[in-house]
Amino acid sequence: MTSRYRSPQGAHTSINSSAPRRRTVVKAAAATAILAGPLAAALPAGAAESASAFLHGVASGDPLPDGVLLWTRVTPTAEAVPGSGLGPATEVEWIVARDKALTTVVAKGSVTATAASDHTVKADVRGLQPATDYWFRFSAGGTNSPVARTRTAPATYASVSGLRFGVVSCANWEAGHFSAYRHLAARGDLDAWLHLGDYIYEYGTGQYGTRDTVVRQHAPTHEILTLADYRIRHGKYKTDPDLQALHAKAPVVAMWDDHEFANSAWSGGAENHTEGAEGAWATRQPAAKQAYFEWMPVRPAIAGTTYRRLRFGRLVDLSLLDLRSFRSQQVSIGNGDVDDPDRTLTGRAQLDWLKAGLKSSDATWRLVGNSVMISPLAIGSLPADLLRPLAELLGLPKEGLAVNTDQWDGYTDDRRELLTYLRSNGIRNTVFLTGDIHTAWANDIPLNAGTYPLSASAATEFVVTSVTSDNLDDILKVPEGTVSAVAAPAIKAANRHVHWVDTDRHGYSVLDITAERAQMDYYVLSDRTKAEATSSWARSYCTRSGTQKVERTYNPV
Repeated sequence: MTSRYRSPQGAHTSINSSAPRRRTVVKAAAATAILAGPLAAALPAGAAESASAFLHGVASGDPLPDGVLLWTRVTPTAEAVPGSGLGPATEVEWIVARDKALTTVVAKGSVTATAASDHTVKADVRGLQPATDYWFRFSAGGTNSPVARTRTAPATYASVSGLRFGVVSCANWEAGHFSAYRHLAARGDLDAWLHLGDYIYEYGTGQYGTRDTVVRQHAPTHEILTLADYRIRHGKYKTDPDLQALHAKAPVVAMWDDHEFANSAWSGGAENHTEGAEGAWATRQPAAKQAYFEWMPVRPAIAGTTYRRLRFGRLVDLSLLDLRSFRSQQVSIGNGDVDDPDRTLTGRAQLDWLKAGLKSSDATWRLVGNSVMISPLAIGSLPADLLRPLAELLGLPKEGLAVNTDQWDGYTDDRRELLTYLRSNGIRNTVFLTGDIHTAWANDIPLNAGTYPLSASAATEFVVTSVTSDNLDDILKVPEGTVSAVAAPAIKAANRHVHWVDTDRHGYSVLDITAERAQMDYYVLSDRTKAEATSSWARSYCTRSGTQKVERTYNPV
């Protein structure tokens, strides 16, 4: 699509814009049916008759020093609901201003929403000032969208005193409400927020997780397989008021993990995909990617992938990894070799890109958005009643063998090459930011876990818990904290590089960065099933410049 805008200088410009194992296969006929009910369910309650309305909110993403990507979806007619393929082409105007009242306009333009892109639109606005708050709005058919805030990144070579990012992962619609997003939105102090994957989930109603009660039903109710299905599911998520609030407060930097496609996805398939009964993966994966790029304010840096790099002055370089598009199939114990150098998690081109970027960076901190845990993990001595659900959650063999083949533990040659490269080139202050496993961790990343801490640490890792997706106390249906009391000491004893692990709580994190340290503050929710859930600070850990090690700090920023 093409959007037209007037830059602040007045020139006209044109721009081109671990989960439960396999459940009963959904019958293809039911899974691919496009019915009025499931389509309408992707709209807010009472909105089925709305036209030219911005029912799915507005968003911004991928901030640059001179610009940002704006996003919305317009519903031009009542039948033009997500996934329908219906509705006329509609001109959508946008405006960017220095103030919330939109009186000091710095850029404006228009873009056409069509059924071909599910009536989603993006405007890649440039010509803005670095490290500056802006407000924006869309208009179509006589209706205005809400006004939203965004912020540009600092200038490429600017000295930056500090940055603050929200960090989230793993939001299962049916497991609860997205209060974590609401509490992040209420802060009002974020330069941006990072979503580390599993923004949506692909399962049918009641098929993911172990709780007996579905807190709120998603749409469509069957497992999503087709382009229309993925569009409907994204549309449903974008009706959540807490998610809309966060998108309206700060730009997002998003990357996908497996559930944007299917559980334990790899380049040629997924654990939660059955060829034949559910069609070809070569059809399903591109459909999922298309819907993702339509519905998310994300720039595809390399065609069809999400790996890319953003810079925030001289303080931070942020490399975002796509760990699903290029990876070899996960091996099972006894049927493959996790050390096989011919197997890859990143793909050769992406690993070389990452290494080169980390080496050439002149930023104080090198952050890596990393969807699956890179730190090695041994289970240690856990009671059988805890070992089995932990193994299920982490994707481990239930016999307790210390290999998580969906994560970097299953692709040790890639990890060894990367960590050795960091050490041999003297690359410091590399921090991996990770989601995926519905639990919170603070880790050193050792070159050799067996000899640590006598051997070196190459980097550090902060793993964030889930927004709503099941963790151990949910699986076992026990009071919060009772699993961590037993599991955490055993995990730490078997993994001396692990400083902290919380297996039981849901929430979000805030990463605060200065030249001296990078600190992760972990916040937890009172009850994921309650729309009004409260938030409280749980723990904080930091890594000080030059140390490549994590240490506890006793107050949030």
